[in-house]
Amino acid sequence: MENKIEPIVNEKFNTLLPILDEKGRRLWAAAEAKSLGRGGISAVSKATGLSRTTIYQGLKEIEPSNAAKPATNRTRARGGGRKPITKVNPIILRDLEGMVEPTTRGDPESPLRWTCKSTRQLSR
Repeated sequence: MENKIEPIVNEKFNTLLPILDEKGRRLWAAAEAKSLGRGGISAVSKATGLSRTTIYQGLKEIEPSNAAKPATNRTRARGGGRKPITKVNPIILRDLEGMVEPTTRGDPESPLRWTCKSTRQLSR
């Protein structure tokens, strides 16, 4: 069984490899092993190079008790990424207002601001 299945599983895995992250690879391997039945974990492990413990972890994650939790579409933890510039430098908004104010054009009541200064001039 394993000799016939391994090339097929390997081809599927290599097709999906560039687009799956670590968790996606683990869950795909677990689902594939589960669909193969007895000996599936070993076959998928040999075909993909993933460890058996990784596939077991994936099987735990796709169990109905774990799968019932609502999925979040986040890959990274909340709070990751660059902090807003107003948090890093709180006075930057006030300084920018001061630079733009003398050259503002348009309706003063409008929320839109028009200025003659370019972003290059403002960044200096």
